[in-house]
Amino acid sequence: MKLSPLGDRVVLKQLEAEETTKSGIVLPGQSKEKPQQAEVIAVGPGGVIDGKEVKMQVKVGQKVIYSKYAGTEVKLDDEEFIIVKQNDVLAVIE
Repeated sequence: MKLSPLGDRVVLKQLEAEETTKSGIVLPGQSKEKPQQAEVIAVGPGGVIDGKEVKMQVKVGQKVIYSKYAGTEVKLDDEEFIIVKQNDVLAVIE
């Protein structure tokens, strides 16, 4: 199955949280909060949304930081995704 977002929506897959101890041991998934970093999986077409022209500025494959309480969590084929509006994407990680 494939997610195809509509309008100015973006489908994100959250990056795994990794915490490293002072001695260099990586403890995957041990952080208290989910990271706000994700990879863009799919991007909507943009267009005219609520009377305003919206140009999509993110691309599939980019790593981004998104707003903490934004979006809708969706589980599809045992994978979790987050669907957010483009406005909720705060920055692109380069």
